[in-house]
Amino acid sequence: MQFVGFSSKETVREYVFTVREPATEPREFTLTIDNEAFTKHRISFQDAPGVCSLKLRRELATAGNHPPETHFHITDLELEDYRSSHSPRPRSPFARRPVEDY
Repeated sequence: MQFVGFSSKETVREYVFTVREPATEPREFTLTIDNEAFTKHRISFQDAPGVCSLKLRRELATAGNHPPETHFHITDLELEDYRSSHSPRPRSPFARRPVEDY
């Protein structure tokens, strides 16, 4: 699977991926995220390809690498799942702290 690029449309951003297998021609998949998700800070521009990649990997795994569709939309629930699983972990109270010079 290779991320090819993105384009901004009126209401969504489209992310394009190519999937290659030895026995078949490369297939192109398009995943979209509503522009509102970016303006409402539910996802960052930097994280969007990662969200789309996870979604496409799930779809490929579910359909034995041959999903019947080539276009998928990222839902608000998927964005929240991604954000909660990729948010920074709280620092442990036992973590090493820098030594202060006195």
